[in-house]
Amino acid sequence: MELPDEILTQIFDLAADEDVIFQYGLPTVMAETAWFQNALDEWALRSPQEAVNIIQRRSYATKKAIMLTCRTWRRLGSEFLYRCLFFDNPSRLHLLCRILESDINIKNETEQSSVGLGWWTKRIHLTRYYASPNRGASQEDMCNALTTIVKHCPNLSIFVVEWPMPSATFGLVADSLFKYTRKALHTVHWHVSAEAIPKIIWALDSLPLVLAAHIEFDPPTHTTEIHESLHLGSAQNVALNLPYLQQLTLRGSFSEFLEQAVDWILPGLRNLSIDCGNSRSETPDIVGFLERHGDKLKVLDINSIPPLEVPDILELCPQLEVFSFNADWRFQAPTLPATTSDGIPITDDSEPDGASRQRRRQSNTMRLSLGSYFNETSILTHTPHPRIHTIGLHGLLYAFGVGYARIFSSEEPFRSRVVRRSNDLNFGALNRAQFPQLRCIRILSRTLLNDLNKADGPVQDDEVDGMDRWERWWDRCSESNIRLEDCTGGEFGQLPLDAEEEDIEEEEEEEEGDGQANDSEGYSSEGYSDEWEVQVPSMEENDDGIHTQELRQLIKECQAMAEERDESPFSGFIGPAFNLSSSMSSATGHSSAIADESTSLTRPVQLQAP
Repeated sequence: MELPDEILTQIFDLAADEDVIFQYGLPTVMAETAWFQNALDEWALRSPQEAVNIIQRRSYATKKAIMLTCRTWRRLGSEFLYRCLFFDNPSRLHLLCRILESDINIKNETEQSSVGLGWWTKRIHLTRYYASPNRGASQEDMCNALTTIVKHCPNLSIFVVEWPMPSATFGLVADSLFKYTRKALHTVHWHVSAEAIPKIIWALDSLPLVLAAHIEFDPPTHTTEIHESLHLGSAQNVALNLPYLQQLTLRGSFSEFLEQAVDWILPGLRNLSIDCGNSRSETPDIVGFLERHGDKLKVLDINSIPPLEVPDILELCPQLEVFSFNADWRFQAPTLPATTSDGIPITDDSEPDGASRQRRRQSNTMRLSLGSYFNETSILTHTPHPRIHTIGLHGLLYAFGVGYARIFSSEEPFRSRVVRRSNDLNFGALNRAQFPQLRCIRILSRTLLNDLNKADGPVQDDEVDGMDRWERWWDRCSESNIRLEDCTGGEFGQLPLDAEEEDIEEEEEEEEGDGQANDSEGYSSEGYSDEWEVQVPSMEENDDGIHTQELRQLIKECQAMAEERDESPFSGFIGPAFNLSSSMSSATGHSSAIADESTSLTRPVQLQAP
């Protein structure tokens, strides 16, 4: 039976399973990780980007099998084979260049009107690798190969290069993207040096249809002093207009870039992720950027070591729904405004009188709303934020006494205690008084979760109260119907089990189930019998023996005492305990609903092409 080409094409499309690959949105910090067992049979975490890479490898294997089946399938399957080009070996780029060039030459010689193989390409992904002579690739070779491949792919919509490109290489690649793909390209992922910031600005200016941009900047080289401003040349103070940009991710040394982006026109920006890495001295002007572009943000992720003014940031983002910050930040609690002996408030000369009074009034309102909990929490908002429902927490490596932070705590106990105190205050601030719509808190650190798994849970000793801290946080979230989860999307505290542990747990569950079944059999309506094994003679009503009369008199006295007894003062405490199961079931249903909603947030971002 022969199927039409249209049906075979539909079948191949389903078999390739590339829906996730061709989504324009890039994985965010809220994307879920997954547990897996590596080659050493040890549990490890797979990042969302690694999961996407596995999907691309699996899809390529499927499409290659289709191509090798028969001539008909090879003819129809070539479209799918070249639709996504994924490389983890740089030497393969040269082979692809020869194939694309040969295909174009053959079609030109035979005067065929069909399109080339590169016409089907929608995604190019070059994962991170280390160029070396042993792998037969250099930076110059990679630059020539990439520019050649881009030239043959006019419908390219997603361009991801994870390996760092030198400034000269990126300039040539960006020029090729502008010449051949500017009308189709919607997603870019670039890794460049800080000296390439001017070329990044001009590249974005030449690609106005970009929806999602992930840009990672390496620190300046030794030729550029760290504290010296980079020479942007003609790219300085250029007001870019990117009307379709919805997702922007910046990582590394991006201070100069963010300073230039303040004056850009970004009406569609909804998702902003900022990762400063391990930098402790360089603090980008995030607040200045949010003053211009924060009013429409839906998702904001900030990961930096130096603390920022979270109340000011949240005040600039009234539409925010998902917010992530470093839980190790130390905040200073606001104080009541100073007054004179006559009770007149003393204003701050550095601010206008109106702004100073307004800020103090907002902070005092938040302090009074917290009541007795004020000394146990940080102040993260001037006024309760009406929209945030999910909060992610970076850091927390010292909170549970596991991993390398355990060694550091023994060497510098005072500093580690200060960090843990900040963790408790910041976690205590995640309440309904400051975030009325809060439904989910997610611990984002994969390192912390791996350390907890290796240590088999939090550490509890004289130096670190990791288990007590986990119990306090869990109880606080349970009381407020807030879901506490880790970076996998599961409940924080559920670690993977080995095969032996799973078997033991299953056996225990089976034994408990058998015990309950036996008990239920003994008291079931079918198996239960109210007959005594020994026949007890009945008591005759007219039996007037001495023992019978005493027993009847005792029963009457007990009945009279029961009628005259007052109500127990503890009945009010005992009664609600019988409704515990129903309340727990309702809470569980609420938590599952929250889990479904939070899971939908972690899927790849759906961005609409212009």
